[in-house]
This record gives sequence, structure tokens and C-alpha cells, in this order.
Amino acid sequence: MNNTIASHYDILIDENNDPVHDPEPLKEYMDKWDGQGFINKMELNAEKSVLEIGVGTGRLAVRTAPLCKEFYGIDISTKTIERAKENLSSFENVELICSDFLEYNFTRLFDVVYSSLTFMHISEKQKAFNLIGKLLAPNGKFVLSIDKNQDEFIDTNTSKIKVYPDKPSDIEEYISNINLKLSEHYETEFAHIFVCEYTPNIKS
Repeated sequence: MNNTIASHYDILIDENNDPVHDPEPLKEYMDKWDGQGFINKMELNAEKSVLEIGVGTGRLAVRTAPLCKEFYGIDISTKTIERAKENLSSFENVELICSDFLEYNFTRLFDVVYSSLTFMHISEKQKAFNLIGKLLAPNGKFVLSIDKNQDEFIDTNTSKIKVYPDKPSDIEEYISNINLKLSEHYETEFAHIFVCEYTPNIKS
């Protein structure tokens, strides 16, 4: 991820584009990529620590933070993180980080790591999976939603943002290369969902 992506999402905030405050029909539309079924796969409870990669303004975080002990969200866009802090200000268990996920120096493990509609911005996908494998606590879970759309650009009307479409077969290969076990892969209308478990003795 780079400054072009950060600038793209900064501009969306300047335009007051905040999915947390979308009308219900649009929220239901976004659920076709993740939604309650996606959240249920995390098996959250009041003892678990959670990391969301690409937290955005908190569209999913407002639903997951109340279900866990500690919630961490990371995003590359400064203005997006500022808006997320506003949207999540009522939760005392939330910590938000403005940084590139691949560059940030994490100093702890998480019981659950998840991401939705973010990996299309990551070119070094195996590097991302390698890092996730190192961030999960024993018996931890990684839940991922990728867009079925294979377009290589996001057209914003004023510019085109380069993205790196995710192919399900490639995702399965990235998972097999590290210490994660793919326990489930299913489809929604617009997305592929992957549910992975970290068992320390699978691979080193």
C-alpha cells in the first residue's frame, strides 16, 4: 500500500463518505461482502483480542469491538483513522493505528485477525500472509473477505486507483505456504470468504 491509496481514502473522508453512517439499504448491500455471517466465523468472545487490517472508518469495527476484550484496527489513511476514532469513541477497548500494515512493528499477538476488501490494495500478498501467521496466537483465527471483482483499477470519476485483484486459488496457495490451516472457503454474492486457523504444529 502507498501514499496514493492513503490519499484516495483521505479524499473520501473530505467528501464525508463514511460507511458507518450509511443508510440501512446501503449497509445491507455492503453485507454482501462480509456481514453477520462473516463476523460469526470469528467466534468472538469477551476474552479475545482482535486485529482488523484496513479498519477504515469502523464499518465492521462498530460490530466486532463490543464482542471482544481488546480491539485493534490499522489503516494507512490518516483522515480515515481520525474518523474511526470518532465513530468508535464510546468503546474503551479500542486502539487504532495509522500505518501501513506491512511496515508496522507489532509487539503482540492476537486471537483473531480479520480483513475485508483490503487485500486488493496489497501487492506483496505472500508477505502479508507471512506477517499474519506471525501475529496469531495459538489456536487463533484469520478470516478474510476478498472481492470477486477482477478489475485492476478503482474508477473514482476523477482518477483511477491501481489495485491488485485477489484470486481464490492464489489465496489458498498463500495460506498453504505458512502456518495456517484453511478450515473453510465459501462464497457470498460478491466475495470469497476464507476462514483459517493457526495450530502451531502445522508448519514452522
